[in-house]
Amino acid sequence: MGTAVAAPVRASVRRGDESVAADLDWPTVPLGLLRESRPWRTFRWYKGQQHYSGSYWSSTVGDHVIYESRLELGRLLFADFAPEVRHIVAQPFLLKADLGGKVRKHIPDYLLLADDGPVVVDVKPRHRLHKPEVALTFAWTREAVVSRGWRYEVWSEPDPRVLENVRFLAGYRRDRLFDPDLVAAVRSVVLDGMTLGDAFRMLPGCPRPLVKAAVLHLLWSGHVTTVLDRPLSARHLLRKSA
Repeated sequence: MGTAVAAPVRASVRRGDESVAADLDWPTVPLGLLRESRPWRTFRWYKGQQHYSGSYWSSTVGDHVIYESRLELGRLLFADFAPEVRHIVAQPFLLKADLGGKVRKHIPDYLLLADDGPVVVDVKPRHRLHKPEVALTFAWTREAVVSRGWRYEVWSEPDPRVLENVRFLAGYRRDRLFDPDLVAAVRSVVLDGMTLGDAFRMLPGCPRPLVKAAVLHLLWSGHVTTVLDRPLSARHLLRKSA
């Protein structure tokens, strides 16, 4: 769905000290300001609320990142798992544009700073994508984002099998919980072509649960990869990351 923005797009950003930089010219908003921005909205927990909100400790950021639904948490897990994503910002800015004489406002869900450039992400259940108001909002937001040479992504429900595997591996994301000498010993072994079961047994002098945890940590951190479209098992083959 195409749409023409009749007036320049403006952006407002909440700085780290909670002050607001308001009505900035969107094409010239410094990426550094967006990188350090605070979430535009705050949320509360209350009885009977419709959304599952919370915060997730991200290994990419080294801090907590908020989400407002389980679907947003899913996108956050995938972003944290992706080695090309270097930083994650939740609710990074408020966009405002005049469309057909009406002021439209929108707060994207995430800004991902990736190796190949910034990615602005909106998360929405698939069954809601074709609602006229949603389609219009995403259309003009896409125009604004692409005008800067950035990528825009609308993310809906992922393959549930892949999501479950990523969620499981996220339990091994914290570097500080692993003995660096053990991780280095595991990394020194050629894991390419080895099954997960063999990898768990490769250091017979070390307790297997510790080796298993180190292998899964390396799988989370991208040192090795495997297919994730079926439940992880001892038969999964490990491959060296490209």
